[in-house]
Formats: sequence, structure tokens, C-alpha cells
Amino acid sequence: MATFLHRLGLGSFRHRWAVTIVWLLVFVGTGVGAATLSGTMATSFSIPGQESTTALDLIDERFGGGSGGTAQVVIAAPDGAKVSDPAVAAEITAYVQKLGALPGVESASNPLDPQRPTVAPDQSAAYSTVTYGTPAPEITAEQREALLDTVAEARDGGLNTEVSGEASMEPGSDIGGPAEAVGVVVALIVLAITYGSLVAAGMNLLTAIVGVGIGALGITTLSGFVDLQSTTPILAVMLGLAVGIDYTLFIVTRYRHELLHGRDPENATAMAVGTAGSAVVTAGITVVIALAGLAVAGIPFLTEMGIAAAATIVVAVLIAITLVPAVLGFMGRRALPRKLRAAGAVDPEEQGRPFYRGWANTVTRFRTLSLLAAVIVLGVVSIPFFSMQTTLIQPAQAGSTQERAQAMIAEKFGPGFSGPLVVLVDGANATARATAIAASFQALDGVSFATLGGARPDDAAALVTVIADSAPDSEETKQLVHTLRDRVDETGDEQIYVTGQTAVSVDVAEKLDEALPRYLVLVVGLALILLILVFRSLLVPVIGVLGFLLTIGSALGATTAVFQWGWLNALVNTDTEAPLLSLAPIIVIGILFGLAMDYQVFLVSRMHEAHAHGATPRDAVITGFKQAAPVVVAAATIMFAVFAGFVPEGNDTIKPIAFALAVGILFDAIIVRMIAVPAALSLLGHAAWWLPSWLRWLPTLDVEGAALERTVPPVTISELPETTPAPAPAEDSAPR
Repeated sequence: MATFLHRLGLGSFRHRWAVTIVWLLVFVGTGVGAATLSGTMATSFSIPGQESTTALDLIDERFGGGSGGTAQVVIAAPDGAKVSDPAVAAEITAYVQKLGALPGVESASNPLDPQRPTVAPDQSAAYSTVTYGTPAPEITAEQREALLDTVAEARDGGLNTEVSGEASMEPGSDIGGPAEAVGVVVALIVLAITYGSLVAAGMNLLTAIVGVGIGALGITTLSGFVDLQSTTPILAVMLGLAVGIDYTLFIVTRYRHELLHGRDPENATAMAVGTAGSAVVTAGITVVIALAGLAVAGIPFLTEMGIAAAATIVVAVLIAITLVPAVLGFMGRRALPRKLRAAGAVDPEEQGRPFYRGWANTVTRFRTLSLLAAVIVLGVVSIPFFSMQTTLIQPAQAGSTQERAQAMIAEKFGPGFSGPLVVLVDGANATARATAIAASFQALDGVSFATLGGARPDDAAALVTVIADSAPDSEETKQLVHTLRDRVDETGDEQIYVTGQTAVSVDVAEKLDEALPRYLVLVVGLALILLILVFRSLLVPVIGVLGFLLTIGSALGATTAVFQWGWLNALVNTDTEAPLLSLAPIIVIGILFGLAMDYQVFLVSRMHEAHAHGATPRDAVITGFKQAAPVVVAAATIMFAVFAGFVPEGNDTIKPIAFALAVGILFDAIIVRMIAVPAALSLLGHAAWWLPSWLRWLPTLDVEGAALERTVPPVTISELPETTPAPAPAEDSAPR
């Protein structure tokens, strides 16, 4: 692989104009495709074949009109009055008529209709269901704004009213906001400090943006042909930008190293791609496998998210090994700071090395204490993980009209009203069967009430509405869904289905919870195989995997404490305390697995190389650490900045995921890879690099390109171009 990448880097350098133009055409082409071929993205989650999803499809088929977006407008009577009072009732009726006449609205139910009243038991409030003719993602911004303005006007006019529901909330992704821009700026600053050159930093960031732009625009184009979740492009941008910057950083750092050790720009580029590029490709493959492995959950929308993000990673890797060397061909020695362009300049990687040598000396000298401290700290942070709860039902943004509407519904009607369960009774004599099952449900604990919700004129299907005593995202409601299904099973009627968005959430959450251990075993197994091939050792992979498990536990533990328990939630700009999104744990595990293995490979491979050259175990750890740690710290800082940028003002769905990734990167790079791993390797000594004889047939995966370095001779200073000669010392200045 190293030889192939060496040739690829050399070819990209020599044909830099062609390579650059091809990538620019790809970028423009995906932009045109996104502008002309994109479609709407889904904002709800479901799993084909689940009872709840099957029932929703049947409801849409039997009753029609079930695909339109809805909103719930809650109206509270003035203090001391009732909604049934003539004056209040007249005002509500007029208001509902106004809602029904809004652009795009198909109907607005009258809460005072004697046939189907939606009035609180104490007559203090009522709510109207506003139904649009199109699904929620297709409701235009103007239509949504008209609804919100009407609610605000009524509120200003003295009517206590709020609105909730998917039709009232803006769908789509939060890409390109100011917080994300701050993350990019931080990345630019870190790169500028690392390189000592703003030009090199800008080139690094620009190539990464091109890669992530192609990935995100390609996903947007694909949305016109495949149903994708609205969070898919956010996930791809967040991950693609982080790894794109880091992969370019690894190659450019090696390129600068080769320049300062005597190679001309052409050979330095080829060597950088052949050596650091090998590690980049290996790391990229690891991330791609982890993301594509999300398919093991057997959930189509999760598989699509994983494959889309994996495709963005593939683009980032291709950019790093083709476009980056082409751009280096334009830059030449200008990738170095001006003062280092002259031949014979000191390698800037040596700057700051004393700090990292001191770090490694301290960790390896007090190795037992260092290891225990790292494990205890991450273990304590992991404690909240064991009480983590997940759901697909996410709370409304704090302080919004949606939050106030949900609070009013819970107070006036009961917590279960915001997420009713719907029971479909399909087949002949549906009304009589529905009436019987409603009476049966009414007698169950946890049911506020169960009532007939409607029937087809030909009596071929009927609906039952079940309101729980508990909130939709509570454990009690989850248990109630299973209780209702058990009661249906007792009847032996196979044409009765329990559904509704609350039931869908329960089904998806349980499916994800079942898939999580299976997926964790998959990624841990992959980590062991990969690290055994890279380091030809058994104990080094075990240490790496155990460190990864600590990273996962601490990242999800911290996320649970902040978003579910409400600890320090002001730091992430949220006031909500609710279960985590069901998707979060499995996505976080997949991404952090790939990134943790990146750091393990880049850091420990240098230690392995030093040990292979005869260094003692402790000296090998120190030597490898001081060589690789500066780049790992810069890479982790950049990733932390990019992920953290999606937290303060981010999408409510993506915010906990971004937070978990940001703290996970911090814990993994600083505590696990730079404290726990060096300490553990020092404790194990020579045993760390032991490989049993029955495994020595395994191929060697040379991620550092050592074989290439042996076959490609170094270039001496005298072979540098005449434009940058080493200044000869004056005769009278020779040392005496």
C-alpha cells in the first residue's frame, strides 16, 4: 500500500492542475445536483415491519389523509371562566375558523364540537388540531410563519393560546450556523500555531471544506431519490470536517518533516503520501467500517445515516491522498514558515518536544499511579451511563411556544395527552370490536381513558384513542404499550394494532437497545483484529480496546449527566432534562471507535517502531510519545472544536451527539491515549509486544510506511534546488 500511495502522491504532484480541476468539477457538479435534484428529508423515525409502523401504513390506507402535518393549538380560558361560557366559546369558535383558513391548512378541529370535544375536565382549556394538506417537512416557511403569527396575535389580543406539534417546528438541519463557524475558526488557529504558517493552515482547512462540501452536497442530491433523515447531512458535515482537517494535518506535517530533512518538494510529497498517507487510509478504513457497521442494527434509516457518513469519510481520504499532494505541488516550500525555507533549518517538530518528553517521563515513572488515576477518573464520569434512558420523543426547545403548549396540555388534560396511543381495529365489524377493546383497555392501570376515535362508513376499520396517565417518554408509558399489546394477544384478534408516535418511539428505542450490545461486540472485535495486524501484539490491542470502552462509558456518562440529569446544562445552552435520543449511543460508539483507533495507531505505532529498533520498553514509549503526541494533540483539539461547535446553538437532535463526541475525543486523546496507554505499556514492558507463535503467520500491516523508507533513498541537502541553497559559513567564522 505504501508503494502504491507513493506513486499516487507523485502523480498527483506532477499532474496537479488536472487533479485540482477534476476535484473542482466534482464539487461544482454535486452543488448543481443539490440545487436541482434534492428532495425533502424525513423528520420522523420508524422501522418497516414493526407493529406500530405497519399500523400507521394501514391507517393511511384505510382512512386517507394521514400523512399531513399537524399542530395542536391550546387555548386556555381567562381566570375564573370556562371555555363553555358563551363569550369565551364564541371567541374560540372564531379563532378556530381563522386557523382553518390559514395557507396550506386542510382543517382545524372545533374543540367545542359536541360529537368530539377536546376540552379539559374542568372546562378551563381546550385544544384544536390543525391539519395541513402536506407532510410536515413540506410545509413552507411562509405557512409555518402564518400559523405562529396567528397564535401570537391571539395571545397579544388577550387569548391565552400556544401551539405545539411537528407542523409548528422548522425541520431541516442546522448547518453553517455561527457556533459551527467558531469551531472552524478555532481549527484554523490551531493549524496556524501548529504549522507556524497561515498559508499552510488555510490550505489544510480549504481542502477539508472541499471534501466535506462534496460529501454533504452529494447527500443532499441523493435525498431526491432516497428517503433520508434530516440529521444525516449534519452528521456527515460534523464528522467529515473533523477527519478531513486531521487527515490533511497528518500528511502536511510529514511533508514538512521531509522538506526539512533534505527532500525536494516533489519527493517530499510522494514520501508523505506513502508514509503518513498509509496511516490515513488505515484510519479512514477503520472509521468507514465502524459507520457502515451500523447496518448490523437492521434499521434502514440508521444504515442510511451510517453509509452516508462513511461516504463522506471516503471522500475525505481521497482528498487527502490526491488533492492535498496536488496543492502541495503549488505551494512547494511555502508550506514552511519563511524563516524555515532555507536548507538546513531546524525541524519545527522539535519545538515543544521537551514538554512531551517530560509528560512521557512522568507518566512512565509513576506508571501505576498514572494508570489508576486515569481509570478512576473515567470510571467516576461513567457512573451516570448506567442510568441512561433513551427515547425518540424529544422535548421542545426551552422557552418556546411549543414547550408552553406541551406544559399547558399536561397541566390541563394530563401528561399523556401530548402523546396519545392509537389502536387500529381492522376488518369486519370493526366498530363493535373497537368498542369492546376500548372497554377492556379502560380497566387497565395507567390508562386515563380509552374511547372510540372513529370508524369507516363501511365498518371495515375503526380507531381507538388511548390516553396514558404518564408522559409519552416515561418508563410507565413504555410498559403500558406492552400491556396493551398483551391484552390484544389475549383476545386472539390478529387485526388489532397498537400504534401512534409514542408506540413508534417505544419500538425503535427497543430495537436500538437490542442492537447496541451486538454492535459493540462487532466494533470491539474489529478493533482487536486491526490492532493485532498493526502492532503484531496481543496485549497492545487489549489495552487499546479497554481504553476505548472507558472512552465510551465516560462520554455517554457525561452526556447523561448533562442532558438527562441537567447537570451544568447551562454550558450547552439547554434547560431540558429528558432521556437521550435513541440513536445517540450507537452513533457515538461508531464514530468514537474510529477516531479512538486513529489516535491509537498514530501514537502507539511510533512506540512500536522505536521498540523494533532496539529501544527498551520505557524508552520506546517515551520516544514514540514525544514524536507523535504533538500531532495527536493538535488533531484532537481540532476535532473537539469542530464537534463542540455544534453544541451551543445546534439542532436538538444532534446536540447531545455532538457533545458526546466532543468530550469523548477529549477523554480519549488526553486521558486514555496519553496517560493510560503509555502507563500500561510501561507496566507490561517487553510483554506488551509479545505475539504467540501460532499468530505469527498474520500479515504485517505497515501503517508507517517503514518498508518504503528503506527502499526510497534520502535526499541530501546538496540535492535541493539551487533557489534555496544552504548558506556557506564565512571562512573567518568557522568554529575554533
